[in-house]
Amino acid sequence: MTRGFREKLGEGGFGSVFKAKLRSGSFVAIKMLGKSKRNGQDFINEVATIRRIHHQHVVQLIGFCVSGSKRALVYEFMPNGSLDKLIFSRAGSIHLSYEKIYNISIGVARGIAYLHHGCEMQILHFDIKPHNILLDENFIPKVSDFGLAKLYPIDNSIVTITTARGTIGYMAPELFYNNIRGISHKANVYSFGMLLIELASKRKNLNVHAEHSSQLYFPLWIYNHIREEENIDIKDLTDEEKIIAKKLIIVALWCIQLRPNDRPSMNRVVEMLEGGIEDLEIPPKPTLFPDEMSVKMKQPTLSK
Repeated sequence: MTRGFREKLGEGGFGSVFKAKLRSGSFVAIKMLGKSKRNGQDFINEVATIRRIHHQHVVQLIGFCVSGSKRALVYEFMPNGSLDKLIFSRAGSIHLSYEKIYNISIGVARGIAYLHHGCEMQILHFDIKPHNILLDENFIPKVSDFGLAKLYPIDNSIVTITTARGTIGYMAPELFYNNIRGISHKANVYSFGMLLIELASKRKNLNVHAEHSSQLYFPLWIYNHIREEENIDIKDLTDEEKIIAKKLIIVALWCIQLRPNDRPSMNRVVEMLEGGIEDLEIPPKPTLFPDEMSVKMKQPTLSK
């Protein structure tokens, strides 16, 4: 199918992805997993998880192949690749308008909401990031890569995991701090919030080359501008585009609240994105560490 693995689409810790063609003429993407023990578990997780899913904003698994230690997952082909290549592209060969960015944001949110609330099992992805959002020929986004996913009964609001799962920069604080008890679907909400800020600003959240220390961690810097009702410092935006960017950032700041209960559910996130900006309140300032949180004031909860 891959004609000798001629065309590589991407590579990661799991292995490599190649473009291939079925006998029917359809193009597919084949993920060839490496030979580590971890990848064996990832393969089982991905097949077990994604076979349950049928949604416009979740990538479709077409099939899989196993031969000895070799394992391959066959997915629908996504011509526009992964989201990170577009929003962090230096060449800027494909311009993403803010209308497209807004539609991509809602699509990803709907996909994650389906994983949390639309299946017979609750699916926690644990690795939501731009690299794992794929775009089809019409720039419709689809959540991909379920190697770290976990399935839980819908009525299990809090679950236990033995080790941190995900990618640094997108992982929720509760995956690190022992004094924040339990893991829920709100961990994925946090990851989506970090993705959303990067999508809205077309830049990484952590900028080690920042001119000022206040700009090192972008969510804190952008919060101060939003709070003071200043213009968002993103170049060449029309007034309409600034409103879209501000809406995305306000929703994102709600998603990255330190305490899981202060984050909205993904169903609520979809409502916030689809609603008007005038209906959005400015969230509390995002914090990085539990001891930064004020014990004098309990913040409002959006989890319902």
